[in-house]
Amino acid sequence: MSEEYEPDNLLDRRSRPATLQVHYDWMEQRERELVSRHVDLAAGGEVLSVGCGWHPGRHLFPAPAWRMTANDVDAARAHWVVEQARPPRADVAAPGRAGELHDLPEGSFDVVLYRLVLHHIVFQQPLDAVFAEAARVLRPGGVVVAVEPGLWHPVGAALAVANRLGLGSAVHGTPDDVPLSPRALVNQARRAGLEPTLHALTYSWRRMAPRMQRALHPLDRRVGSRAVGAAFGHTLLMVARSPAAEVR
Repeated sequence: MSEEYEPDNLLDRRSRPATLQVHYDWMEQRERELVSRHVDLAAGGEVLSVGCGWHPGRHLFPAPAWRMTANDVDAARAHWVVEQARPPRADVAAPGRAGELHDLPEGSFDVVLYRLVLHHIVFQQPLDAVFAEAARVLRPGGVVVAVEPGLWHPVGAALAVANRLGLGSAVHGTPDDVPLSPRALVNQARRAGLEPTLHALTYSWRRMAPRMQRALHPLDRRVGSRAVGAAFGHTLLMVARSPAAEVR
C-alpha cells in the first residue's frame, strides 16, 4: 500500500488542475509514441498491470485487443479495473503485493506494466524480487514497460532532498514518492535477465506553467531517446525485453 497522502501540501496548494492536465495529456501521448516503437499495440495480447490503482494503463493497452490482468494490493482497485472494461472482457483481477504474485503462471504475459508504481514500492522493499517476478511471468520476447520519475532531473533531485529531510508529506504530499536512479533501474532489469532500453518520457514538470511545459515538449522528442539524454528526464520510460526463445 502507498503511504497516506497529505492533500494540503505545498505543491498541490500552488498547482491549478488545468496546469496539471497539460502534463497528463502529454504524458499519455508520449507513452503511446514510445511504447509503440517496441510493442505492436494493435496486435493485442496479455498485459499484467501491476499496482494498477485507478489508472491501469488502458490508454496503452485498450480492450478488446488487450486482455488485462489487474493487480493491486488493494483488492477493490483490482476488481474495479475489471468492472470498467468496455466492452465486457474476460479481464482478471489479481490482488496481491508485487514480487509475491506466485499464483501467476510462468510465461503467461506479453507485457508487464509498472506505471508510476516502482517508485512507491522501492520505499518499502528492494526492486530485485519485482523484476525477477516480471521476468518469470513474461513470454519469450515479451516486455516490461516501466514509467517512473527520474532522480537525475533537477525536480527529481529536489524531491529526493525533501524526502531525506523528512519534508516529503509537507512539500508534495507523501514520503514514498521516491525518484529512481536511471542507472539502477537499467541495472535491475539486466540482473533479471532482461534487455532494457531507456527513454526520457518528458523533461517538463506538471507544476510548470502550460506555456513552459509546451516549450519543453519538442526537447522530449529531440533528445529523450538518445543514450545520454534519456537518463535526465523528469519522467523515465523503460522498455525491458525478455530474450526471445531459441530456434532449434
